Amino acid sequence: MNNQIRTFRVAQDYGFQIDPSIPVLGYTETVNYETCISHAHPRGQLIYATRGVMNVVVGNNIWVVNPLQGLWIPGGVEHQVTFQKDVNYYSVFIDPSVTKGLPINSFSFDIPMFLKQLVFKIITFGTEGDLEASQRRVIDVFLDELALIVPSATFLPTTNDERLQKVVELLMNDVASKQTIDYYAELSFMSTRTLSRLFIKELGMNFSDWRTRLKLLEAIKRLGEKQSIKEIALNLGYETPSAFIFMFKKHLGKTPSNYILEDENEDKISA
Repeated sequence: MNNQIRTFRVAQDYGFQIDPSIPVLGYTETVNYETCISHAHPRGQLIYATRGVMNVVVGNNIWVVNPLQGLWIPGGVEHQVTFQKDVNYYSVFIDPSVTKGLPINSFSFDIPMFLKQLVFKIITFGTEGDLEASQRRVIDVFLDELALIVPSATFLPTTNDERLQKVVELLMNDVASKQTIDYYAELSFMSTRTLSRLFIKELGMNFSDWRTRLKLLEAIKRLGEKQSIKEIALNLGYETPSAFIFMFKKHLGKTPSNYILEDENEDKISA
């Protein structure tokens, strides 16, 4: 797999174009195994893909974004996006003149069909400042809808603490691991109590919850790659598919099968 690394032209041009007469700029592209290097731009950005999976890193948080989700990044926030296979990518860049009232933090969210349709419409507006009255009304509705989005739980906090970072890397490199926190504490030359406290302090959750979140994000990624539920369950270290399904539904409110079905139905509607 040849993973090319580049800065997208859209991030260079659209993200840095400050012009209140063009409050939003839409862009779409099909991307295959590429990474957009870490960057920031003055315009806020809504990222969405009708097909494929994106990994987005903002600070010490990692999001795995699938076709049922969008990602909001305020202007000036440094971020890096890695695109998996065949990502049909959409983005809307919002001028600072109209970002008042929009969220001030980055997060992923379950994107409503209505907001998706507004994104698709904005993509057709072009990049000039001669917007028609009907187009400006669409943009106003889009901004109103964007102000209503709320975060989902599908992100993974990471850390700059060197001691904890080693444990996090071990867990991320072996998602199916069934080792206890005592095992990782011993590997890191820490007491179990110290490591447990570090998880709470640095990551905002305990060892067990963080590892579950890691498995959940990996499951979302693999579902996006069309792997079978049985295959995903075994590769994530679950004894049975039913145990995996229980975990998935507990945290996302739907089974993996329903999650896939909703994804496929959304894709048909947007096609």
